[in-house]
Parts: sequence; C-alpha cells; structure tokens
Amino acid sequence: MTTQIETVMHYNYEYEEDEYMNQEDEWDRDLLLDPAWEKQQRKTFTAWCNSHLRKAGTQIENIEEDFRNGLKLMLLLEVISGERLPKPDRGKMRFHKIANVNKALDFIASKGVKLVSIGAEEIVDGNVKMTLGMIWTIILRFAIQDISVEETSAKEGLLLWCQRKTAPYRNVNIQNFHLSWKDGLGLCALIHRHRPDLIDYSKLSKDDPLGNINLAMDVAEKHLDIPKMLDAEDIVNTPKPDERAIMTYVSCFYHAFAGAEQAETAANRICKVLAVNQENEKMMEEYERLASELLEWIRRTTPWLENRTPEKTMVAMQKKLEDFRDYRRKHKPPKVQEKCQLEINFNTLQTKLRISNRPAFMPSEGKMVSDIASAWQRLEQAEKGYEEWLLNEIRRLERLEHLAAKFRQKADAHDTWSYGKEQILQQKDYESASLTEIRALLRKHEAFESDLAAHQDRVEQIAAIAQELNELDYHDAAGVNDRCQKICDQWDRLGTLTQKRREALERTEKLLETIDQLHLEFSKRAAPFNNWMEGAMEDLQDMFIVHSVEEIQVKQLVPIRDQALQEELARQHTNERLRRQFAAQANVIGPWIQTKMEEIARSSVEIGGPLEDQMNQLKQNEQNFINYKHNIDKLEGDHQLLQEALVFDNKHTNYTMEHIRVGWELLLTTIARTINEVANQILTRDAKGITQQQMNEFRASFNHFDRKKNGLMDHDDFRACLISMGYDLGEAEFARTMALVDPNGQGTISFQSFIDFMTRETADTDTAEQVIASFRILASDKPYILADELLRELPPEQAQYCIKRMPAFKGPGAVPGALDYTSFSSALYGESDL
Repeated sequence: MTTQIETVMHYNYEYEEDEYMNQEDEWDRDLLLDPAWEKQQRKTFTAWCNSHLRKAGTQIENIEEDFRNGLKLMLLLEVISGERLPKPDRGKMRFHKIANVNKALDFIASKGVKLVSIGAEEIVDGNVKMTLGMIWTIILRFAIQDISVEETSAKEGLLLWCQRKTAPYRNVNIQNFHLSWKDGLGLCALIHRHRPDLIDYSKLSKDDPLGNINLAMDVAEKHLDIPKMLDAEDIVNTPKPDERAIMTYVSCFYHAFAGAEQAETAANRICKVLAVNQENEKMMEEYERLASELLEWIRRTTPWLENRTPEKTMVAMQKKLEDFRDYRRKHKPPKVQEKCQLEINFNTLQTKLRISNRPAFMPSEGKMVSDIASAWQRLEQAEKGYEEWLLNEIRRLERLEHLAAKFRQKADAHDTWSYGKEQILQQKDYESASLTEIRALLRKHEAFESDLAAHQDRVEQIAAIAQELNELDYHDAAGVNDRCQKICDQWDRLGTLTQKRREALERTEKLLETIDQLHLEFSKRAAPFNNWMEGAMEDLQDMFIVHSVEEIQVKQLVPIRDQALQEELARQHTNERLRRQFAAQANVIGPWIQTKMEEIARSSVEIGGPLEDQMNQLKQNEQNFINYKHNIDKLEGDHQLLQEALVFDNKHTNYTMEHIRVGWELLLTTIARTINEVANQILTRDAKGITQQQMNEFRASFNHFDRKKNGLMDHDDFRACLISMGYDLGEAEFARTMALVDPNGQGTISFQSFIDFMTRETADTDTAEQVIASFRILASDKPYILADELLRELPPEQAQYCIKRMPAFKGPGAVPGALDYTSFSSALYGESDL
C-alpha cells in the first residue's frame, strides 16, 4: 500500500500558536541536540523524505548535505503537496542555493506555517539542527497536521487515534510518543488491529522489546510500504526515545491505514444507521405487539360488557356487580396505562423517524391509533351501559325480593287464617243442634262470613302481588303462581262451602222453629225445662269470645312491627352516614382532579423556561399524582360500602364514583402524554439544533392560532398560521404539507408536528446516498456486496441484519451471493418498495 498525503489548498494554521510547537519548536541556536535523539531524527527523517522522493525517482543519503542546494527540498515539497513550486535556479553559486531554499521556505510559509529561527543560510551551510528542524516542520504540516480525531488535531489527534486503536490490547498503554513505544507492543497492536493476518499478537511478549519492534518494522516495510525509519536498539536502549522520530514513524501507519480508516468510518456510519433502524423496528414490533394484545383484550371484554342476560337472584347480580367493580379497579386501569403508553410509543417513534429522515410508521391494518381509539370508545360505551343495566337490575331484583317476601308473608298469613276452615264449614253439627244452638251457629256463621268478606281484599292483594312478580319476571314465578292458584282455589271452595253451610243452617232453623212451636205449649207448662233451656242458651252464647282472641293476636303483632321499623330507621341512618362520608371525599377529590388537569393544560401551552425544567416539573407532578392515589382507593372502599348497602343515590354530591374514576384515568393519561410531548420536543430540539428562544417563538405562534386552546390546530388554523409567517401555499402544495404534518388524517396538527415542519431542513441526518456510498466503500467500489464482506466489516448483529434483508443483486457483473446494497439503503429511507 502506498502512502498517500491528502492535498489541502487552504490553511490558516500557525504552529507558533500550537501548544506542542510552543514547547518543542523554539530552536536554541546555541544548544545542540541530544546525540541519541539527533541520530534517531537523522535516520527517521531521512527515511521519511526518501519514502516520498522515491516517487520522483530519487533519494537522499545525507540529510544536511543533500538539501543544501534546495533542489531536492523543492522536489520533496512538490511530491508531498501535489503542487508546482516556482522554477528553481540551476546555478551552483551560494546565492542560487539560498534562492532555491528560500523558495521552499516561502512555499512552507504559504501553507500557514510561520517558520521560527530557520533561515536559508543555515540550510545551505549544512546546519544539522536547523535542517532537522525544517524537516520536522514539513512533517508536522504535511503528515500530521491534518490528522483529526474528535475535534483534536496534530499531536493530540494522532495520540488519540493510537489510543483508540490499541485500547483492546493487553500490555499496551499509549500515553505519549516516547516511553509508551519502547516495548514494541504498541506498533504490533496497530498493525494487528488493521491487518490481523500479518501478526499473531497472542504470541508476543512484553519482555522481548527488540523482537517486537523488529517484527513490526519488518512487517510494515514488507506489507505496508513503510520504510524502516528507526533502529530497534536505539528505541530500546535510549532512556527516552526521540518524540519527533516516533511521531513521524507512527504517522506513516496512520496514513498507511487511511483506506482502512475510511472503511471503518463507512462501517461506523452504516452501524449507526442500522442501529437507528433496528431500534425503530423494535419500537414498531413492540407497538404491533401491544396493539394486538390491547385490541384482543378489548375484543374479549366488550362482549362481556354488552351481555345483558339478567341473573335470577340478588346474590348472583351482586356477584356481577362485584366482578364489574374488580374490572374497574383492577383490570381496566393497567389497560388504560397500556393504551396511553401505546400512544406515547407511537408518537415517540414517529418523532424519531422524522428526525432520522425515515418514512412515517404505518401500523398494520386495524392497528392504527385511531382504530384503537374507536375500539376503546366502543368498550367504554358498553361499560357505561353495563353499569347502568347492573344498577337497574339490582333495583329490579331488590323490588322483586321485597315483593316476594311480601307475597310469602301474606300467603303465610292467609294459610294461617284459612287453616281448618274447610273442615269447620263441612261439619254437620247443626243436625243434632237445637233451635237455640242453630241460631247461635247462624250468628257464628254470619261472623265468619263477615270475616271472609273482609279477607277478600287480602286474597286480591296476594293475586296482585303475584301478577306484579310475573310482570317483573321473577325467577320463581312458577312457584308463586302455583301457591297463588292454590290460595284462589281454596278461596273459591271456602266461598262455596260457606254458602252451603248457610243454606243448611237456615233449613235446620226453619225445621226447629216448627218443632219449637209444637213444643211451645209444652214449654209453657214445663218451667223447669225452660229454665234449663235458658241456662243452656246462655252457655251457648259464650262462643262469641272467639273474636277477642284474634284481637289479642293483632295487638301482639304491634311490638314486632315497631321493632322492624326501628331496624329500618337504623339502616337508613347508616346509609345516610355512608352517603355523607362518600360525598365529603368526592367533593374534595373531584375539584382537585379538575384543578390538576387545568394546571397541566396551562403548562403545555405556556411559554416557560428550558424544556428540561418543564420535564422535571412534570415528572414531579406525576409522582405527586401517584402519591395521591390512596385517596382514590379510600373513596373506592366507601363506594363499595354504598353499593353493598344498595344505596344508589346521593344528594350530597354531584360526583359519582365513575366520574372520579374517569377523571383520575384522564389525569394520569394526560400527564404521561404531556411528558412524552416534552421528551419529543427535546429530541427534536437536540437533533435540529433549535435554541430555547426559537422554541418559545414556535410556541407563541402555535398558541396564537390554537383557537380552541386544546393543544391542536385544525387545517384552517394551520393555513392561517403559515400565511402569517410568509408561506404562500397553493392548494396542491398545502395538501402535500398536510400529508407531512397530519399523516394519519386526523384533521389536527399537534405542536410536535408543527415543530417538525418548521425545522424540516435543519436536521443533520444521514441520507440514503450517504449510506450507499458507505456500502460502496466496504464493497471496494463494486455495485454489490458479499456476505463475507459484510461479516468482515460489520459487527455480527448488524452484518446478519443486512444479509437477512438485502435482496439479491440483479445488475450486470453479478456473482453468486451478490447482495444489492443500493435497494437496501433506499428502503431504509422509504425510497423503494422493499
């Protein structure tokens, strides 16, 4: 490999201002060089000059003698600069030689180097010190000055390059250009780093410095076209090797590996681009995964919320309510966070794609943010209807349970009342009764008929309750109907039996009255018998005491009813306490959430300080919100007590638990989205070099045209904003612009999209052409690249990434396994159909 010196036309560099030159290049005319250093410089500088002069077919033997006439000095400068110097004087007189040397020195000075203490006379007179100083100045200017690593130059740049290249190697610690090279391992490491096929570094020993240095110099001379510029013995045996000699020799390695450096730079660019692409692809895959999981959860959950099949018992419906409560408190909140995170990831991804000059991400069909929002809206609509249905069903079942209990109570009371009545009505006790007994039985029967008539309302109430239970779809309607039918059938039988008994008693009474007339006369004559009959009749009259027993039973029910009323009163007092307890907290939490929402809204539109300060404040607010959650949990507990007590109204507050839940979820989502917006603004600012003042100006313009003050501009607002800023866009151009700022067609423009549009030309990003050029370097200018080349030049992960995705090369000169890096690179930036 031949050494190539890069030709640079314009320089403004003065070495006297360089720290290194200030320390090393002030020549003291009265002092001599250290003999060891002079010897090393002679050999090194001579070899360096010859490595260039041989390109012109000549060389020097004695550095202080062969440059005295200035001819070879001028030739050396022409070779290393690639420029023509003024025509030399061909005379052999001293003034001819001085004129030629001055032409060379003037050329050096024209390259921005101010020569210090070096004159043509000293060179013509063969002053070794001055000649070596001049050659060193030339080496610095043409071989070392242009070395630049991370904004360092000259000596520092070369030193940093050496440190970078040798960092992975054991026993190598490059800190300077003298002692750090005495063991030879640094030179061997430089060669092995770029050409591992030339040296087996694992077999080298720090204890063999001569062997290491000679090995490196032999390999460099044979394979890298770097002549031996030093003697290994001089380096090893000198306490401190000459720094300039070492720098000169090491700089040859830098230039020898310039091609490798170019390939490394190209590989680094490709790795950087691929790393961005791989990170973006991971974010895309993560978005697709999260979107699929969230949509699947919504797909499973929505039918459950849409199912309106009622349960038959209050216990079963309360279980449904408990399941719904678990859904709202345990299952849904993580999904709310997932949805928010999904939107944040999507926005961050789109921002990174825009910054890195990549096409916008288009999710799979049905997985757009708008698709997820629509599915979520359907879920929440079903959720809202489901809760209303649950509460209505519980109220219905509560009414049913009350009616059923009332039915059973009245039916039991009727059964108690009717017990034995049929047997009594079927008795034929009147057949052996006397007239007085018959009349007593008739009066007793009349009392029963009155009782029966009074009981008619109760039977009708039982039937009405049964009818209502049927209309409300009571689960045990069949049992209610069966019992109601039995009561009604019994009622009909009682009515029939009552009528038949009255008829039988009246017939018997008439018969006995006839008999009584027959015995009247006898009765008048039989006083004792009459007295007996009167006594018997008085005894018979005592049967009417039966009614007073029932009255006593009614009075006994009064204390029981009073106890039930007292229990109900206590329950209502408890319910009222629960209402007030819930309302007291809700009336604090609700306004707190509203206030925090307003604070976030203001912070997102106000022109504040640095974005980092805004980010820190938002994160502090987010932590404060998380710390506040225990209040929400406590309110959930009070709400659960209300539901378990079947209390569904609360006149003490306008906030329901659902209001609080939705507000809380919205608060957490809003703060997370706002943090993400600021993070994306920081990404954009850093990528595009926007100052805080520019950011404030963008915010002021956006806020002015954000007429709804919701952090979004509609199309008309955006058009008005562009017009105010001097953009005169026709319909077609405006439509293209809208496709950039609103790629998803949502009809609104966010502040982030606005910033991206306003700074679209300022980002320092890679392009497809630059990546293609980098691949071309790795492919040695071929229009295709091979898998082996990718594996050799790129890290394994990036190499496999390319091999897996690159299409086969179909152009002229294709060989088996050829890969099309042009199409691949274009696809990275959305410029092809791959």
